[in-house]
Amino acid sequence: MSKRPKVNSDHAQRHHTPTIDNEALANHLKALLTPAVFAQQKYYKQLGLRDRILNLSLMVAAVLTLLWRQVPGVQELNRLLAREGLLWCHPTKVAQQSLSERFLVMTIRLKTD
Repeated sequence: MSKRPKVNSDHAQRHHTPTIDNEALANHLKALLTPAVFAQQKYYKQLGLRDRILNLSLMVAAVLTLLWRQVPGVQELNRLLAREGLLWCHPTKVAQQSLSERFLVMTIRLKTD
């Protein structure tokens, strides 16, 4: 009788799907952050800055969704954005490369500040 070798759980194949959306938590995040995010957007408009598709409110929703729902990567985040929308953002179709580049620009700005 042969024994099966022990499987190292660190090398087990992981599922690459985001966790289930929790409505109560989503509503709480919306209530907390929507006024601040949209006030910042209004301030940007007063300064004469252009309104982008991947604006501040969408990127804040994207980062929160990445962390909260444990989305494994930008490609899956892009699918979620196109299919369901993120928190307070409506479903929006953008190129995955645009979203990736926007995240890269955000990290560069955060490091320089």
